[in-house]
Amino acid sequence: MYRIIVVGLGSGDPDHLPMGVYRLLSRGDHPVLLRTEKHPVVDFLRNQGIQPESYDGMYEKEKDFEQVYERIVADLLEKASRYGTVVYGVPGHPLVAERTVRLLLEKEREQDIQVEIRGGESFLDPLFTTLQIDPIEGFVLLDAMTLKREDLRPGQHTIIAQIYDSLTASEVKLTLMELYPDDYPVKRVTAAGVKGMEKVEEMPLYQLDRLEGVENLMTVYVPPAKQETVWNREFSRLKDVFARLRGPEGCPWDRKQTHQSLRKYLIEETYETVEAIDEGDPDRLCDELGDVLLQIMLHAQIAEEEGYFTVYDVIENLNQKMIRRHPHVFGDLSVQDSQEVTANWQEIKNQEKREKGEAPEEASVLSGVPRDLPAVLTAWKMQKKAAGVGFDWDNITDVMAKVEEEWEELKMAEPDQRKKELGDVLFALVNLARFYDIDPEEALALTNLKFKQRFQYIEQKLKEANRDFSHTNLHEMEKWWQESKKTYP
Repeated sequence: MYRIIVVGLGSGDPDHLPMGVYRLLSRGDHPVLLRTEKHPVVDFLRNQGIQPESYDGMYEKEKDFEQVYERIVADLLEKASRYGTVVYGVPGHPLVAERTVRLLLEKEREQDIQVEIRGGESFLDPLFTTLQIDPIEGFVLLDAMTLKREDLRPGQHTIIAQIYDSLTASEVKLTLMELYPDDYPVKRVTAAGVKGMEKVEEMPLYQLDRLEGVENLMTVYVPPAKQETVWNREFSRLKDVFARLRGPEGCPWDRKQTHQSLRKYLIEETYETVEAIDEGDPDRLCDELGDVLLQIMLHAQIAEEEGYFTVYDVIENLNQKMIRRHPHVFGDLSVQDSQEVTANWQEIKNQEKREKGEAPEEASVLSGVPRDLPAVLTAWKMQKKAAGVGFDWDNITDVMAKVEEEWEELKMAEPDQRKKELGDVLFALVNLARFYDIDPEEALALTNLKFKQRFQYIEQKLKEANRDFSHTNLHEMEKWWQESKKTYP
């Protein structure tokens, strides 16, 4: 077995270099390799006669840092197998923000290698001292190279490390701006704890990437947020709002609601959201989606108070369901097209029912169609289910013939039979829409919207002439209707 001894060079001040690490580096009985020599302690070591090799040259040869780190690890393993033992030095502490060490520890589990970790002060200790913050209040340490909006915790001290260049600083700024205001105060800390090099600069967030001197000893500190504008973008804030609305000192209207009393509002808000989609209005869609979420949060809060489930159970169930029903995305299954996706989805749903003690093979083919759907959408869904087991027309010509047959029957129907025959015509038209792969509900909604726009054009013309419908006639309205088609085709 061969060894790689990983030592931390500390935060940058030679006075803070552990004596044990210094002795190991100065003994000279093992090769000493550094991930980078861009660290203040390295000059001190060279002045002491220690001449390590560094991997800085690899940063010029690879496309990204991950490839650099993998090459460094591969070279360390090769040299360790050749020499028996090598010493590998990294900035700070080996287990704090050091990707190569994580890769080495993974290799230790796979290969005949021993990885030893030896001390070294991380950059966090002097950083806490410089910023005068107590980490017990809660802090999060994030990697600038992988930073995402979801990583941010506005209630905690946030430290972002691994900012190597202006491009990375710019990407960090843009990610922070997804949560924080552009002028939110942040601090840039360079070489924390290193005498003669330490520098702390406070600035508004939008200036984070406009400064010179971005280098590998820099971190960004984002203080905990108190502004409502920040917290209003957090899900935890949303949950707290609804808990308070339903609390003892909350809103009388919200407190008296039940699942049943809210039912009509959920339907109403859903239809208003659909209308916003049909109108192609993104601002209104954003607002209406919020109203649907309002209903979901109220129902979840009521369920939590009754001891049934919480909104986090809703989220967990949804995550599990989406991962389980998409094995072609989250697993190893391969699919060729959307039809295979649909078939797999249905089979997974059937398996879920079996696990609950249900027997999907004994259920009606038409089961699963919600009874409160609009009639057109209900017809479309039932036809799709029936077609799935072979009860369907062979071709579009037969469907067209059926539409014509039902139309003729409507024309010949007695008054007391017209409602039934009209229903048959509509049902046949829904079938035609299905063969054309058109959602009939969407098609009719688009026509409704077009009618609304054209009719409102007529109303606008009357308003411009200071008239109303009692001062016009069908001929004039038809003229405006034809004009409206140019604007609303």
